[in-house]
Amino acid sequence: MRRLVSLACAVVGTAIVCGEGWAQDGVADSGPARSLEAPSDARPRAQKFWWSDAWFERGQLEVPANHEVVRRQVSYTNPADKTEVPALLFRPKAPGRYPAVLFAHGRRGLDDQTTFLPLRLAARGFVVLAPNTYEARFIEPMPIAHEKATESDIGAGLDYLLSLPDVSTTHACLASHTRGGYTTLMAAVEQGRQGRQAVCYLSYYPHWQNPEAGEPEQVYRYAGEVDRLVIPVLVMIGEYEQYQRRRSIETGVAALKAKGRDARLIIYPGVGRGFDFRGPQVRTFADDLATKDSVMRAAGFMERHLARHLRK
Repeated sequence: MRRLVSLACAVVGTAIVCGEGWAQDGVADSGPARSLEAPSDARPRAQKFWWSDAWFERGQLEVPANHEVVRRQVSYTNPADKTEVPALLFRPKAPGRYPAVLFAHGRRGLDDQTTFLPLRLAARGFVVLAPNTYEARFIEPMPIAHEKATESDIGAGLDYLLSLPDVSTTHACLASHTRGGYTTLMAAVEQGRQGRQAVCYLSYYPHWQNPEAGEPEQVYRYAGEVDRLVIPVLVMIGEYEQYQRRRSIETGVAALKAKGRDARLIIYPGVGRGFDFRGPQVRTFADDLATKDSVMRAAGFMERHLARHLRK
């Protein structure tokens, strides 16, 4: 069942135009979001995964891991067609080995704004590989078409990442945003890498449909590969995410939950697409709060699932 959770109105010329926001019951783990009234979440406290007695009752805040980060240019070869894939490797400056994370960029590409995402994960204590699949394939930023070969570039990136001597884990987590959510999905499921190399899937507002699919599939369906995800899943979106993208995400998460899979959807109130990398000229207080919280939750999610896969 879907329920109305917000009604936003704007003046356009002399007309008042209103749009309804919908959420699917029981899907968002962060509770309802409403734009014209104070949000409330009347579920029992035990069902509020984000609850902290230490904070609420004793005023204690969780202290994040903060590492100075270094980055370097690397490259690896995709054996499927011998393409050389350039990448950025982010890791804590302090010597040692750290858990492995592969970050897949979205349709925007890997640029000065989106590189903040893998950098922030590395600052929590991970080695993060960010392949630049567009540069590898001579694809201009913001493409309409989808180049399927980029999916195997992501898979080959997992092979390269897990071969590095400064990685402390035998497996990696997949992290992504927008269209990277689709390329990591295909690397995990279609290439058979989930469980074997990838032990968790994290994505910000992922494109959970084949970008080449027709309009009905884009609006009403999620990619069938989502049903085959068996590794833990964490998806984070803004309350004002585009309707067609939000619908496929909510429906996909609902299907995973119905199958008993470990899947969680967090909806941040007051923000939309790009809250995690919007620049200072347009950034809002809500964007920053959502980003800081999401990075902390992403780090905890990945630490928890990678802890069982430490190298001897």
